[in-house]
Amino acid sequence: MTLGTFRRRPGELPTDVTAFIGRQREQSELSALLTAERLVTVTGPGGVGKTRLALRVANAVRGRFRDGVHLVELSALRDPELLPQTVCTSLGLPERAGRPQLDTLLDHLRDRDTLVILDTCEHLVDACASLADILMRETPGVCVLATSRQPLDVPGEHTYMIAPLPVDGDAVELFAERAAAVVPGFKVHAGNGEQVVALCRRLDGMPLAIELATVRLRAVPLEQLLERLEDRFRLLTGGRRAALARHQTLRTTIDWSHDLCTPEERLLWARLSVFAGTFDLRAAEEVCADERLPADSVVQTLIGLVDKSVVLRADGPGARYRQLDSIREYGGDRLRHGGEHARVRDRQIARFLRLARGFDEHFVGDDQLERYRALRLEHADLRAVLEHAMALPDPEAAAELVNALWGYWAISCLYAEGRYWLGQVLTRCAAPSGQRARALGVRAYLMTFQGDAQGALADLDQAQPMALELGERHLYGRALLYRHLALCFAGRPAEAAALAPRATAVLEEQDDHVGLVCLDAQEGYRHHLAGEPEQARSRCADGLRRLGDGGERWLRGYLHYVTSVALFSEGDHVGCERAGHTAIEIKTELGDAIGTAYCLETIGWLAAARGRAERAAWSLGAADRLWRTTGTRLSGTAAMEEFHQAARSAAVAVLGERRFAVLADQGANAPLERVVSAAVAGADRLHGSLGGPSVELLTRREREVAGLVCDGLSNREIAERLHIAKRTADTHVEHILAKLGLSSRAKVAELVSPRSAP
Repeated sequence: MTLGTFRRRPGELPTDVTAFIGRQREQSELSALLTAERLVTVTGPGGVGKTRLALRVANAVRGRFRDGVHLVELSALRDPELLPQTVCTSLGLPERAGRPQLDTLLDHLRDRDTLVILDTCEHLVDACASLADILMRETPGVCVLATSRQPLDVPGEHTYMIAPLPVDGDAVELFAERAAAVVPGFKVHAGNGEQVVALCRRLDGMPLAIELATVRLRAVPLEQLLERLEDRFRLLTGGRRAALARHQTLRTTIDWSHDLCTPEERLLWARLSVFAGTFDLRAAEEVCADERLPADSVVQTLIGLVDKSVVLRADGPGARYRQLDSIREYGGDRLRHGGEHARVRDRQIARFLRLARGFDEHFVGDDQLERYRALRLEHADLRAVLEHAMALPDPEAAAELVNALWGYWAISCLYAEGRYWLGQVLTRCAAPSGQRARALGVRAYLMTFQGDAQGALADLDQAQPMALELGERHLYGRALLYRHLALCFAGRPAEAAALAPRATAVLEEQDDHVGLVCLDAQEGYRHHLAGEPEQARSRCADGLRRLGDGGERWLRGYLHYVTSVALFSEGDHVGCERAGHTAIEIKTELGDAIGTAYCLETIGWLAAARGRAERAAWSLGAADRLWRTTGTRLSGTAAMEEFHQAARSAAVAVLGERRFAVLADQGANAPLERVVSAAVAGADRLHGSLGGPSVELLTRREREVAGLVCDGLSNREIAERLHIAKRTADTHVEHILAKLGLSSRAKVAELVSPRSAP
């Protein structure tokens, strides 16, 4: 089973692709600082290695945090309004209707023990400072590690300035290691040692500057490399070396690398600066090629930039590339000064319009997953393009792009971000138009999935008559489709049933194949809510027949899901399980959090009905975690809530409230991949032979207390040892027993050794 792991997941720490040199003292000090303090900002000039050090330390201390370490990469983000959304995405949080993303983030983190890394904050320093301040006050178990060229200036912040590498030690070692990768067999020895030290000194021990310089060894011997660098610094400072500041050292080194590039490489370097995230060769060709740089020359020019370390290979599958922030900023300056920024951005908008149109027009095609993943990989660039398009005098391109991505917003569960951009479109397109009508309809669709059916119906009250007046029959049919879904979620199934024939007629008239499949799934769900499981299965079968045997995933997953709940209502447990497993495999492959939550609910109901109480408890717990971040459980539908409560009551009757809570908590806190794998495998226990209890459920403080319990200390002795009140120690021990499902302190030692404590 594939669980959507086609790339490094948001929030996951990247793997080192080159050796980490030096910084032992900094690693030790920063690790200690993170143990004692909750907000630490690593500061220093661009190119000094802030991110690399922070990630190294985070990886070393991750075991201290029960809920893990999460990386939030901010270099590609330009709009501070999207900071909470970006953090939520990095934490894998779907969006929740009717409330700000910041509230969703706080709800998720409030009881968690985790380290959040905010990487590259300087261009969003006010927004990052505000977020860090709120996290410090509202989420007591969260630690924040930030990297920035300037402090956040937040109460409780501890800054850690990192300096360039010491020239006579780590800087030379870095040079030697990187030089050996460029010139096999290169070593620092008595004959070249002074030259290497002199070069590293000229570069102030700046890691990025050293790495840029070593690349030139392919073409220039060491002694000439040093001589040319000396000439450049002498020209800049008039021979007064002390006049050159460290940030200017990096700029000068980049200038030097730029001058050593061919004219074509310089041109491509500047144009590549519009990519906020990673890119592939095709993207570079589409955006950067013109009569000055023909498309067939881009690949060789790109290879030249990779050879010079101006462009780096990105981690993960596929041939994708990226630029370091300092390199991209330099290229961006060159692009603006050359007067090409608008033209290159326009080509990038055109490229994303092509991708969005293709995704929309072939939404139920065999390559849906491939097209979706391609867009998801380029989300950072999509944001940058939307920002540029929104600033253009004519809003048409921005409106078409946002609207054509309706399926992308839905599959990725980026409902809040989709609604943000749709709101921008509606502000720009204030007069009645096809784009405005479509934006209102798409926003209503997204709002319904978030559980805001009333808000959706209000938008549709505008969209439907507008589409009719404009003669936009296709948009009118979609508006009817979206109203049908909103009525189902609003608890008005009779009105939805009355609307269905009219929606069908318009969708058929317009030959809207996608809309008809959507309506099949929605009608199947309506029949299920109405207690008509046979009709529900029949309508879902119609939808699957329309799709055929192709590779469409998103709607197919919902059709199998509705089929599974209908079979559950009929008492066909085997059929329910089979359809449910198909549905959850599809939904997790896509990363559809709401779809996955629905599937886990049904798996929990089925387990409870079969008397498998433990399986029911952790399944429902895992679903509840997703519901808490996406909106109301089961979208607030009363009939579905009855199924949930019946399953919960059956499991509690077997396990008791405390044991049920422990197992539900396990499901909520376990990695989703583990939960889904256990569900599909038919497992009753989520954590293997332990039968549920696991030390990983405990917070850092609880693991520490558990270790002292194992040492034989009483609660009062624990309180004295940890300098806390006895009542606090009593509470910690009570929580440990409850979470592990144990009846006495003596049994803690059977599961938790003193070594488990941090």
